[in-house]
Amino acid sequence: MPRVARLYKFPIKGLTPCSVDQIHVASDGAVEGDRVLGFLFADAGESDQEGWRGKASFLTMGNTPGFAKINARYDSVSQQLFLTYADRDLAAGDVRNESDRKQIVEAITDLVQEFEINPFSGHENRLPLRLVGDGMTPRFHDRKAHQITLVSSASIEALSEHLGEALDERRFRMNVTIDGAEPWDELNWIGQTIEIGGSEFEVTGTVVRCLATHANPITGERDHPVMQTLTQEFDQEKPTMGVLARPRAASVLRIGDEVVVT
Repeated sequence: MPRVARLYKFPIKGLTPCSVDQIHVASDGAVEGDRVLGFLFADAGESDQEGWRGKASFLTMGNTPGFAKINARYDSVSQQLFLTYADRDLAAGDVRNESDRKQIVEAITDLVQEFEINPFSGHENRLPLRLVGDGMTPRFHDRKAHQITLVSSASIEALSEHLGEALDERRFRMNVTIDGAEPWDELNWIGQTIEIGGSEFEVTGTVVRCLATHANPITGERDHPVMQTLTQEFDQEKPTMGVLARPRAASVLRIGDEVVVT
């Protein structure tokens, strides 16, 4: 029987995964505490804290693989953000305070400009960055419609075998990892209803992958051609890893919950 093995949320878009024992999913599919902040490019246009933008408008591992080497810790109660890099403090502050936000953005901008691969080289119109989001409301998932993302560890293992190295599942930045399923089983659930710990979810589609998956989530190096391997070795039309699922009602998912296809 497939079961939930690990759960993640990502408070700052593109930065450190937060491994948790449970996640709260609202009736609209938003995961509490997930993608509540993000570093937005200037050329994304004017936006208040409510505005959603696609991932191409943000600083992410897709355009900046070295972003993975920044460690972020966010306290949602005090709304304090702490950033470290190479075992040194990079920036810290209260995201409700504009001067703290400015200091955080300046530190990130200066560091990213030092990376060999960065989104500002030849694109000065992307500066200045803005730290957007209120620190509480999930807004900056890759898709405007909120849904959880789910992947089987067996699918990641199948891809790992082709690449000759065990891939860290955090590379794929999914909310839910399940054990006990066959490789690629989750792709067969599209259009069906699944129960996770008794809560119903409609599996609506696949998660098509981008260049962010080429970046090692620890070293920040582009070390494996994940997209090409998925399309060429697994005969996928588009590089796919994982699925999207929309809840029928608000729910709480916990490690150990059974996953049942109904």
